[in-house]
Amino acid sequence: MKIMFVAAEGAPFAKTGGLGDVIGALPKSLVKNGNEVAVVLPYYDMVAAKFGDQVEDVLYFYTELGWRRAYVGVKRLVRDGVTFYFIDNQDYFFRGRVYGEWDDGERFAFFQLAALELMEKVDFIPDILHVHDYHTAMIPFLLKEKYHWINAYKNIKTVFTIHNIEFQGQFDPGMLGELFGVGAERYEDGTLRWNDCLNWMKAAVLYSDRVTTVSPSYAQEIMTPEFGKGLDQVMRMESGKLSGIVNGIDTDLLDPETDPYLVAHFSADDLSGKAKDKAALQERVGLPVRSDVPLIGIVSRLTDQKGFDLVVNELNNILQNDLQVVVLGTGYADYENAFAWFGHNYPEKMSANITFDLELAQQIYAACDIFLMPSAFEPCGLSQMMAMRYGTLPLVHEVGGLRDTVIPYNRYEKTGTGFTFNNFSGYWLTTTLSLALDVYYNHKEDWQMLQQNAMSTDFSWDTASLAYEDLYKGL
Repeated sequence: MKIMFVAAEGAPFAKTGGLGDVIGALPKSLVKNGNEVAVVLPYYDMVAAKFGDQVEDVLYFYTELGWRRAYVGVKRLVRDGVTFYFIDNQDYFFRGRVYGEWDDGERFAFFQLAALELMEKVDFIPDILHVHDYHTAMIPFLLKEKYHWINAYKNIKTVFTIHNIEFQGQFDPGMLGELFGVGAERYEDGTLRWNDCLNWMKAAVLYSDRVTTVSPSYAQEIMTPEFGKGLDQVMRMESGKLSGIVNGIDTDLLDPETDPYLVAHFSADDLSGKAKDKAALQERVGLPVRSDVPLIGIVSRLTDQKGFDLVVNELNNILQNDLQVVVLGTGYADYENAFAWFGHNYPEKMSANITFDLELAQQIYAACDIFLMPSAFEPCGLSQMMAMRYGTLPLVHEVGGLRDTVIPYNRYEKTGTGFTFNNFSGYWLTTTLSLALDVYYNHKEDWQMLQQNAMSTDFSWDTASLAYEDLYKGL
């Protein structure tokens, strides 16, 4: 198949979160299976800085952005068998960051029009056009309503993936004429209208041939008022084309046997290196070097979504146990300050690192015994899978992708890959942690069994990509 991805970010070029990871990994796996894959991304200044000497100029053209003519440069880079096309316009994309500009609507309107016109110009007409999140969500609509006269585009099937339903792209309806150059009929008849705004994500859900999200549980959750962020009614209406596919992780990059950030390497067969990594981490973050104490890791944005209200409220109780906690992340000032306070007052038990550091993150995934991830909602989540790859047992709230990837410990059947709680409350978080500590201290064989199960679970993209292939073939 010929498959084209269009997205606002993609590793290793520009990445702010999970979307970037997917665009970095999924196309690569699809190529391994014999598909022809192209990816279209904006040419940001950070891409120019890192990869400017590797990209080649292909062509340029002008697109009509409402009443304006906007320059579209096209650059190309082939990497891991995937052809990356970059859309170059320095006015829009040399801003020092990916999102959060006052004119994001105009920037990504331009990007979507340019991506659609590029297909014919570079002679890559895909069978499947796969777009991601709100920044590219108008593409299925534009393909059917604006570019339907282009013969070559007639058989293209579209897939839209929701990575986080919170960000929907809600704009003034005047944008339809001023930027997209289409009439207002589809807004006036209610198709594109939601809460008296033009809603890009609603447009994608209605106009795409298939809608996916990043875990089966999240697909169910976004059809409910609790998780649908106002779009649950539309999701229920279109539920026939909605499915959930769990993201993978890059198992070549995340490998305890080869990870360059680790002091000692280890495997499921020989975990002795993990103990050395634990001692090295304790030393690095200023905790007493003890092999007999459970080390709990947190690598996260410190926000409400990630469940840190529960953690902060319970931390005083948690730290009464014989354990150690290492936190890495930044986020809401209240949480940053609370972790710093506990780190200062419990220096033997708590190390708060209010920063982001990739090397330290890898060391925490690898060296800890328990990985704490009590998210209030989590479309997919990658950290729990990364922790399991390194034999660090996740303790998670049973929601979204966390429910789909972590199997709760069952002491009678001797199964599981971690510890889970269903009721989002501090009481159940602490109760579940007590269970984990009991297993750690008193049921060593069960602990080792859980580690083996976690490390042997296959979260690779090569496996995850097969579900996407099935979806594409069905179209």
